[in-house]
Amino acid sequence: MSSPAPPLLRLSGVAKSVPGPRLLFEGLALAVGPGELVAITGESGVGKSTLLNLIAGLDVADAGAIAIAGEDYDGLDEDARTRLRRARIGFVFQAFHILPHLTLTQNVALPLVLLGQRAAAARERAAELLDAVGLAGRGGDFSRQLSGGELQRVAIARALVHRPALILADEPTGNLDPETADRILALFAAQVRGSGAAALLVTHSTVAAGIADRTLRLTRSGLIEAAG
Repeated sequence: MSSPAPPLLRLSGVAKSVPGPRLLFEGLALAVGPGELVAITGESGVGKSTLLNLIAGLDVADAGAIAIAGEDYDGLDEDARTRLRRARIGFVFQAFHILPHLTLTQNVALPLVLLGQRAAAARERAAELLDAVGLAGRGGDFSRQLSGGELQRVAIARALVHRPALILADEPTGNLDPETADRILALFAAQVRGSGAAALLVTHSTVAAGIADRTLRLTRSGLIEAAG
């Protein structure tokens, strides 16, 4: 019998406080394996977005260890963290962070360009993802021409375009109508399970959490299995 695959994301004893000082959480432990989608819920202000930022290496934990695909952040300087994030992580930010001076195709292709992929191949893959999120034919548009829901779909396409090992999503369906949200959630699930990626989905939506393999609630003392 073959042994199970090692986790793509591992958290051990992670703690974080914010100025005040106020403890957000401590003792966080989590392992997410290939092809697994985990939903994180919890009250507003408990630190869900902060947790994603820690995992992405955009913030630093007060204690504990975070490893992506077996690589521990503790041993990495800022440049190495950036390279790891660029190659291994796709992040859907709540604020989108779509660059206004780039077209939609250029925005979505950016992770591939930063990884050194040829421009033509990057554009082709970007067009494929824009089609998948319902924005076919809009690649030449700019962010100012889009609604909030459309911007969110561009952000999702950009997070998935380079087939990352770990996908982090902060309320990825928050600005979408129910029909579009269902389509995006199906795309998420297909990407994770089809590519063997791991995904962490922060959400207040029970519909979004419903696609996850398991749902955890973030509390001050750790992550616990959500009821139901």
